[in-house]
Amino acid sequence: MTGPAGHEDGTPPGEAGRFDRRLIAPLVLGSVLNPVNSSMLAVALIPIGRAFGAPPSQTAWLVSGLYLATAVGQPVIGRLVDLYGPRRLYLWGTALAGAAGLLGTLAPELWVLVVSRVLLGFGTSAAFPASMSLLRSEAGRTGGGSPAGILAALSAGNQVIAVVGPALGGLLIGAGGWQLIFAVNVPLSLACLVLGALWLPRTVPSGTGTRVDVPGMLLFAGALTSFMFFLMAPGVAHAYLVALGLAAGALFVRRELRTGEPFMDLRVLAGNAPLLLTYVRQCLAYCTAYAFFYGYGQWLQEARGLNASQAGLLLVPLSATAVAVTALTGRRGRIRGALVVGAAVQCAGCAVLLLLGDGSPLWLLVSLSALVGVPHGLIGLANQNALYVQADPARMGTSAGLLRTSMYVGALFAAAANAAFFHDGATSAGLHSLARLLLGVAAVFLLVCVADRTLGRDGGVGGPAPQKSGPGPAAQEGGGQRRRSARRRAR
Repeated sequence: MTGPAGHEDGTPPGEAGRFDRRLIAPLVLGSVLNPVNSSMLAVALIPIGRAFGAPPSQTAWLVSGLYLATAVGQPVIGRLVDLYGPRRLYLWGTALAGAAGLLGTLAPELWVLVVSRVLLGFGTSAAFPASMSLLRSEAGRTGGGSPAGILAALSAGNQVIAVVGPALGGLLIGAGGWQLIFAVNVPLSLACLVLGALWLPRTVPSGTGTRVDVPGMLLFAGALTSFMFFLMAPGVAHAYLVALGLAAGALFVRRELRTGEPFMDLRVLAGNAPLLLTYVRQCLAYCTAYAFFYGYGQWLQEARGLNASQAGLLLVPLSATAVAVTALTGRRGRIRGALVVGAAVQCAGCAVLLLLGDGSPLWLLVSLSALVGVPHGLIGLANQNALYVQADPARMGTSAGLLRTSMYVGALFAAAANAAFFHDGATSAGLHSLARLLLGVAAVFLLVCVADRTLGRDGGVGGPAPQKSGPGPAAQEGGGQRRRSARRRAR
């Protein structure tokens, strides 16, 4: 009997009606490549700057480069997953991550290290859309509903890495220098390649068409990159970036509405209001989450007077609570209830920030960190579950990539807010001003969750099993329009 990789018809082996659990290891391992590279670098910026004689303004590109590449790369690679199948893109992506890690290990100059981080961003962008696409096709094979337990495992795996990433980075740097946080990608990518080659099925892509819309991808990347560069340094002097982004965005829309096989089917996407709301929720939620995570961490050190190790320990309850909440609620597959509760607790956490001062007791700081972990464990998984049932199966990779892009756009909004309110240092007054803004953002997020009736009364994701016939009516209509256009061009 051949392994999953031996099947050409897209049907993995295993007993009919049962999820092939051998897929879990490569999917979870591949999905943590991105967060492990994000979190380990937090403790490496200072030693890297010393090694190359570079100021923080230059080493910051090591962070921004990964975020920019990931935000652009997720939907682009997701579309390639839709066209060519998840297995191929998963293997190519993890191979690129290993090569980028090796390049970073041997980097002779800082700019080479930045290139390594950009390549890491693109390479690690393949696993999540590939995983979501594979889970959808596997659910179609088994005739089941949402694999809530597997979706929860993906979310929990990312949260665990967020906890141990900085500590792992510190251990590696202590053992062999900052180069090891890049070198660790080599064995991780090799493990992904072996497991992926053994167990990932050669699924038949569910997407229609075979042409890659390269101009559309480039215009999308140009528009998004321009806006994200502006968010990294907002100001009148950089207003030209907004103009460039708007121009590229207008050309992108024009291109996608006229081409027969678009990178992003805007007509179908515009008609999917529930999915668009999921992207809005993801951006709002992670704007608050990232602003708290980095802003609170800076305040603990500069205003509260803790050292880096103590501040890191006070953030551990946040991630630990998030993992526990995901483990307890993940298998229930609820969406609306989890989002409303998560948004309400997020509002409460922002309100508590207003009570903090330079002499706040440790018990209050620990309690706040644990409290904020609750929405962190609920919201990300709920939006992931929502996307699973809302997205067109034929474009699951693209849709999953856009969910990650929404998250990183929120992260850049958060970075801009932190820079604005902590311009003169992470003071308690700056924290209170940041908290008032975040409370407003969290309140808008709560209103969006309460008002969104498209999630259903109970917010469950079980529902009917995914259909094997491919995309829904909207997608079929879009495909029919493209075929009619192609026939007219042929005549």
